Amino acid sequence: MAGDMLVFFVCAGLLGAYHIYLRIRLRRNPSFTIQAVNFKARAQWVEGVMGDRTKDVLAIQTLRNSTMAATLMASTAVLLIIGVLTLSGQGEKLSGTWHVLNFFGDTRAELWVIKLLALMADFFVAFFSFSMSVRLFNHVGYMINTPISPRHVAMYLNKAGSYYSVGMRAYYFSVPLVFWLFGPLLMLASTVALIVILYNIDRAPSFLSEDFKDSNGA
Repeated sequence: MAGDMLVFFVCAGLLGAYHIYLRIRLRRNPSFTIQAVNFKARAQWVEGVMGDRTKDVLAIQTLRNSTMAATLMASTAVLLIIGVLTLSGQGEKLSGTWHVLNFFGDTRAELWVIKLLALMADFFVAFFSFSMSVRLFNHVGYMINTPISPRHVAMYLNKAGSYYSVGMRAYYFSVPLVFWLFGPLLMLASTVALIVILYNIDRAPSFLSEDFKDSNGA
């Protein structure tokens, strides 16, 4: 069990170090990540919509699409939680198959339960994050047609976007946890691959960064 837990903490450390690296880069370049660009874009979108009442229908349609996307993701998280619970009752039947490539890790039933609990906790984080995103998108739908300050409405919209991002991160983090079921070495390899993929997803394209800088300068 010690070997499995060591690899788990190494993977958690790698993911934590990657996000610390993003924070450092954001301090030097506020437009380094796509999340930062989207944060600014949502604020500008709110100002544009609230400043032009002919865009009311567009605003409602956009918020409806965002709400439906978050609802779908939250529903998917519930199905995945049920799937993990179902899997937890079949550990003895599947142990022989799932540990075929487990040359380094422990195969005891206690560790199997810990792995499934970690995976289920990850999906619960995704569920609550997407649920909070739906809640805030609904609030924005009411506030965007009121005399409330656009800055206040943008704050709620960006909170909804942040919760959505956390939910997606939880889905991404489930990949190493799933591979952990097959063995710690596969978990380590999938974590490294995930960080490479996340870097390409998180980094904002250069043309978006330039537009972001121009809008700040204006």
